[in-house]
Amino acid sequence: MNFLLTDLLPVLPEVFVLTMACTILLLDLFLADDLRYISYGLSLLTLVGAAVITVATFNTMPVLAFSNLFVDDTFSDLLKLMLYLAVAVVLIYSRSYIQTRELYRGEFFVLVLFALLGMMVMVSASHFLTLYLGLELLSLSLYALVALQRDSRNATEAAMKYFVLGALASGMLLYGMSMIYGATGNLELAKVAATIPSLDHLDTVLVFGLVFVVAGLAFKLGVVPFHMWIPDVYHGAPTAVTLFIGSAPKIAAFAFVMRLLVDGLGGLVSDWQPMLVLMAMLSMAIGNIAAIAQTNLKRMLAYSTISHMGFLLLGFLAGSENGYSSAMFYVLVYVLMSLGSFGMILLLSRAGFEADQLDDFKGLNRRSPWYAFMMLLLMVSMAGIPPTVGFFAKLSVLQAALQAGYLWLVVFAVLMSVIGAFYYLRIVKLMYFDEPTDTAQIASHADMRVLLSVNGLAVLALGILPQPLMALCSHAIKQML
Repeated sequence: MNFLLTDLLPVLPEVFVLTMACTILLLDLFLADDLRYISYGLSLLTLVGAAVITVATFNTMPVLAFSNLFVDDTFSDLLKLMLYLAVAVVLIYSRSYIQTRELYRGEFFVLVLFALLGMMVMVSASHFLTLYLGLELLSLSLYALVALQRDSRNATEAAMKYFVLGALASGMLLYGMSMIYGATGNLELAKVAATIPSLDHLDTVLVFGLVFVVAGLAFKLGVVPFHMWIPDVYHGAPTAVTLFIGSAPKIAAFAFVMRLLVDGLGGLVSDWQPMLVLMAMLSMAIGNIAAIAQTNLKRMLAYSTISHMGFLLLGFLAGSENGYSSAMFYVLVYVLMSLGSFGMILLLSRAGFEADQLDDFKGLNRRSPWYAFMMLLLMVSMAGIPPTVGFFAKLSVLQAALQAGYLWLVVFAVLMSVIGAFYYLRIVKLMYFDEPTDTAQIASHADMRVLLSVNGLAVLALGILPQPLMALCSHAIKQML
């Protein structure tokens, strides 16, 4: 591989994030506990700096670097900007929570930044090796984050389950990639895509490789039957970590599927579509039905995530530009809603108290009408009820699936969505019609209160005017394809 200085320009955001993460790691060694805000501030500054560099190095045409291992295009730039925003929101929402639980340390911020770096590499990968490198960097950072609260038995157990199942999924993915390499003789996504049509017949090794790759991707998305880790990890991890796992990595997982299935294995669309249909159906059914039985809000949102990922797959299985842009719109909207929902749990939590039970939201309207209204908007959007943006997200993927001829699957998805509305609206009922079980004053930093309000109102604003974000997603997908 020939290394050129011009290769550094497309990867400047990644280099900057890596440099800052190492700087914060070293600096934190010399900081006293009352100076940890410096690490927090530098982490936010890193995200701002990375965003500025990403915008400054923007190219209308794709730029390949490091012998086609890395690509910088409109698709990757847009998703990276969304990643910076999501991670910034995670850090601001988490500050009070991690301060009261002795997690306000450099390790937390550095692991978050390394996870972000892994996601950025995944988003810009144009080669199997780069994809796997980014995925492992993200995964290893997340395993450590889940186990960061060392005195918590639940967190340790969740980390162990996540690590074992994650290692298994990574193995399947790597095995599938090696099979595809054996069948095509290439690791570069563009060359794999170019080689597949030239094969006289579908090689058995290639088909087996595709099955293993789809299984690995399904685990990373958290769809049935590879969903087992999600409820336990969401429940066992500290809520600040659950907030992170449930938001930004979903954007990276979407990019991973786009790069691998669409960019690299687009020629096998008729082979991976039936697998996605089955996983989408099972995810929507099991996710929504299992969520009804939950009394813990984090577990309920975990099963909700499974059902939402099922809806996301509807966009992919359409196999069209409209379907992919609808899936991109859906994942960005989901991340926005997920940030707000877990943000509300963090808002109501305090030292020695986790507000993660459904009963903790009883009578919230009496304690704080404004935050009850924010939670109302988020839950209504999760359920896909107009005029919130969640309605347009579901409508767009359903429309894409309908255009692809999956009428029966669209009818099934609508029925599952109606079932899902029950457990979201149950929270609204608890907030507005039940007596409060907790009367403690809601105390948090001003920046969190403002941002959470903006988060909730954005769900409503994007529901009234979804066109700009939809157009942005459509443009990014068009440039990528």
